[in-house]
Amino acid sequence: MQKWARHVRRGRRIAAMIGLAGLYLWLPALAVPVADAQTVAFQERGSSSGLPLPRFVSIAASRANLRTGPGRQYPIDWVYVRAETPLQVIAEFGQWRKVRDIDGTTGWMHRRLLSGRRTAIIVGKRRTAHAEPKLSSRVVLYVDAGVVALVRQCGGGWCRIKVGSNSGWIPRRYLWGSITREPVG
Repeated sequence: MQKWARHVRRGRRIAAMIGLAGLYLWLPALAVPVADAQTVAFQERGSSSGLPLPRFVSIAASRANLRTGPGRQYPIDWVYVRAETPLQVIAEFGQWRKVRDIDGTTGWMHRRLLSGRRTAIIVGKRRTAHAEPKLSSRVVLYVDAGVVALVRQCGGGWCRIKVGSNSGWIPRRYLWGSITREPVG
């Protein structure tokens, strides 16, 4: 796990696992497999919000608990300690959202801890952001892998990001926090 999350429990309690298994038996719509999070089409809608699934959000609080199930009675599995970290919502149950982080860790978070503010993590290695959405344009920013950037706009395989007071265009494939062909901005 990256440095913006802190692990609280190493193993899951058997009771929590049995509880989640029972939840999936009663609510099969929650057990939605997402093969490739970057290329899934927007066909499904959340049962509570009516918003597309999967979709990206960011953490709104400086401390956010990731639970093993959709409720306060479920144990905390991770504590995220960095606001604006992007997460992918993959299911909904009332006020709870099942989310996945960049490392593939999944769990449940209350919707109050999440924001529609779009952010993304730079993946791979150090990347360049350009003045225009084309590789031949002037480089305006160098961004290290792991940096969380604000996503302003996406289209045509490029996203306009903002890091601090600087902004520029970067190929979408270098970001975790945007789905291919998803309109942003």
